[in-house]
Amino acid sequence: MAVSDAELTVEVTGAVATVTIHNPARRNAMTPGMWRRLPVLLDGLEADPAVRALVLTGAGGTFCAGADLGDLDELLDAGDHSIAVAAEERLAAFAKPTVAAVQGACVGGGCQLAVACDLRIAAQDARFGVPPARLGLVYPAPTTRRLTRLVGPSTAKFLLFTAELIDAERALRVGLVDEVLPVDGLTARVDAITAAIAQRSQLSVAAAKEIVDDRAGPARIAWWHRKVRDSGEAREGVAAHHERRPPNFTWTPSDRH
Repeated sequence: MAVSDAELTVEVTGAVATVTIHNPARRNAMTPGMWRRLPVLLDGLEADPAVRALVLTGAGGTFCAGADLGDLDELLDAGDHSIAVAAEERLAAFAKPTVAAVQGACVGGGCQLAVACDLRIAAQDARFGVPPARLGLVYPAPTTRRLTRLVGPSTAKFLLFTAELIDAERALRVGLVDEVLPVDGLTARVDAITAAIAQRSQLSVAAAKEIVDDRAGPARIAWWHRKVRDSGEAREGVAAHHERRPPNFTWTPSDRH
């Protein structure tokens, strides 16, 4: 069942939640209300034990053409404490795997959201850009650092200095996206990826996400190793491998604390 909230829609199918950006009059630009609402939606989906993965996408063949700049003075005063950065940080911290399914324009605020996801799967018609230099703005520091970690300093500087759009194939070469598909194959591939994630040990997935994102210190990593031993996940996984059957993993993300 789809539930509409302002200009974001949420649909949960099985273990996968899909959040769709819907603002057709502005090529799915994120309005202030949408930026404020996204963290609220993510809180609810993170707390839902049935959800094991999240897809972020845009309606009508466009991911997101940027952000509605709104009140310029308010934007300038906010700096790194803007509602857009708050939404981006909440998406990056989402405890379950996130996949950006990108078609068409993925620019500015749209690129900001895509980079905050764990994986980015793009259609061949996708275009990516970071336009602050065209607008005379300073890209937020958390956003800039996240982009740089993903694509490296040279590519980050190219995108930030020139504000040029790059196509999906170049985005793939520089590491901005993980795969590029024909437009008519994007949905099926994203479905396959999220289905695979949902079938894996959620303990393994949750631990991997924390460690890759550098959110787990030595004590937390030791906690994860104890949890592997105590949960029975590894014994079940190895037994299923030897018996050539699907594993029956039972650990749930609610047991992460």
